Amino acid sequence: MIKANDIKRESWIKYDQDCDFPIQNIPFGVFRTKQGIIHIGTIIGATVISLSQLELLGYFKKTNIKPGTFNTNTLNKFIKQGRPIWREVRDCIALLFDKTNRILKENQDDQKIILFQMLEIEMILPINIGDYTDFYSSKDHATNVGKMFRDPDNALLPNWLHIPVGYHGRSSSIVISGTDVKRPQGQVLDKITNKPFLSKSKLLDFELEMGFITGEGKALGHSISTDQAEEYIFGLCLFNDWSARDIQKWEYVPLGPFLGKNFASSMSPWIISLDALDRFRVYGEKQIPQVLPYLSYSGKRNYDINLEVFIQPNSQEESLVSQSNFKYMYWNMCQQLAHHTINGCNIKAGDLMASGTISGPKANEYGSMLELSWGGKHSIKINNNEERKFIMDGDTVIMRGFTEKDGIRIGFGEVKNKIV
Repeated sequence: MIKANDIKRESWIKYDQDCDFPIQNIPFGVFRTKQGIIHIGTIIGATVISLSQLELLGYFKKTNIKPGTFNTNTLNKFIKQGRPIWREVRDCIALLFDKTNRILKENQDDQKIILFQMLEIEMILPINIGDYTDFYSSKDHATNVGKMFRDPDNALLPNWLHIPVGYHGRSSSIVISGTDVKRPQGQVLDKITNKPFLSKSKLLDFELEMGFITGEGKALGHSISTDQAEEYIFGLCLFNDWSARDIQKWEYVPLGPFLGKNFASSMSPWIISLDALDRFRVYGEKQIPQVLPYLSYSGKRNYDINLEVFIQPNSQEESLVSQSNFKYMYWNMCQQLAHHTINGCNIKAGDLMASGTISGPKANEYGSMLELSWGGKHSIKINNNEERKFIMDGDTVIMRGFTEKDGIRIGFGEVKNKIV
């Protein structure tokens, strides 16, 4: 049993039962104080905990972490040490903040330099992202796009049911929640003259996704199997893979997304460990036709995570526009990682891989404005009598996610960015 997952455990840090970060969560992130000091951290309830200070004060001395693991500006050094260390540290934190443990609970001096409130800090990008891969693994999403732009009777391309389709994205433009995103410009095709012109994107869209962060992989030339994959997945975050549909439509043939995608992608600040999500596993859709042996797997490899998207125009009231679920993924993370490495591609600690747009079978479960407005053919009503087909300047897009079972709620916080 993973000690940190004990549903009976309670913390001496107080929090509401419906909060995203109970003691059974213990995510990992990085924050900066108002004095400019960077800490590796976790959070229980609304209280942010400095793992950097915990290490300096000797609270991890009984673990096997390498010296200075949390005396850095990113999680990469920690992630590189592998799943046994991730689990050991998370268990140590759970025990330290258990309401029956008096060691730190009664040490007010240590608490003053370890515990922070959200108003006192700023969350920053938690990892140095070496590489970023975006998949296209929601069957409902791929089917919707195929119906809109190709043959409705043959919506999926011939390869889609055989491989987790993906492309290599741009890691340098991945930003943290709270960062303003500038509307991109690029070449767009004029429908009347049939000639391209330079323009700001008029069809700016969000893509509701989950991202997973990898640990240190195998050497170049070696592969990770579906059975091994979870040993190389550190955790998950919410991910908004912004898309300029008009720019993308003109440029993507024959090599795929470029300027329509690389201007920005957004991630939530807290990375939820795979261990924390263990009790929320579910079976995925039966895959027909049968996949090749290297993509086969057994057991529950999907996760029942509720996902929501809100649009908030010019800091007014936010409107719910989509409710989806990570369980709808046709290709799971283990298959994605196995396919990514089957050719011998090496992955590094801190690489990020995104699921692709997560859509469900119902219209209110579509994970992009492209689908919600069906290519701009109709408008989505939001609060204050406003309507949207795509994202406008001044709009803030907010994504939230959580899973709940046996009275335990594990949340992801939110990824929130304004278009300027």
